[in-house]
Amino acid sequence: MKVVLFCGGLGMRLRGYSEAIPKPMVNIGYRPILWHVMKYYAHFGYKDFILCLGYKADVIKSYFRNYDESVSNDFVLSFGDEVTLLNRDIHDWNITFIDTGISSTVAERLKAVQSFLKDEDAFLANYSDGLTDLYLPDYVDDALASGKTASFLCVRPTHSLHVVSIGDGGAVTHIDPMTDSDIWINGGFFLFRQGIFDVVREGEELLFEPFSRLIEQGQLYAYRYTGFWTAMDTFKDKEQLEEMYSGGEAPWEVWRRDPSPRRGA
Repeated sequence: MKVVLFCGGLGMRLRGYSEAIPKPMVNIGYRPILWHVMKYYAHFGYKDFILCLGYKADVIKSYFRNYDESVSNDFVLSFGDEVTLLNRDIHDWNITFIDTGISSTVAERLKAVQSFLKDEDAFLANYSDGLTDLYLPDYVDDALASGKTASFLCVRPTHSLHVVSIGDGGAVTHIDPMTDSDIWINGGFFLFRQGIFDVVREGEELLFEPFSRLIEQGQLYAYRYTGFWTAMDTFKDKEQLEEMYSGGEAPWEVWRRDPSPRRGA
């Protein structure tokens, strides 16, 4: 089962970082957030990636073309500058790099890589800035068992906004933290069947017209998850992720807690 990652956006809310590099290449620790997302999937055996590139695609291509495994792995340096890696991370990954346009929508990026997925009955897809500690096999099994064309991770909001309830005459009846509300949001981590391409039209955004068609057909499934999930949208998000990583508390690093290989497809 292949993994499609959307890596082409401008990342406007991270301006300063994303002017020099694309948002997926903003580091958490030693590695870009894109690597952390890919490492998560690879832990569960999903190591065949399709990167939908756009803004500063050359930066992402160059990073992997010149990848240095010694940065995030232990090694022995011998006389003569010979490096012997004691462990490795991406040597068995397969990565397809496709330029899907600077201003394309997510749906258009997905449509642009359709030919690379023609042999897949189902495939995974995700944004390149979302992190979770979800046990992926449970979600994949559940999504496939639903029989729906599309599935996504449904999570609680993480930002410190407030929900206002308004009664008659504009009177405020409640002000509650969004995290305490009954609101659920799209957390990405999609699983699609081939039928997704039948509902996508040129110029549309995935979550609007295509998903609306799936809702009308009863073919959109949400997998509720209340564990750790976050997305790196702002500077504050980046700082919080850095603090978690540097403090040794990075819940998304499932490969560190359970280094045993997981099944994939």
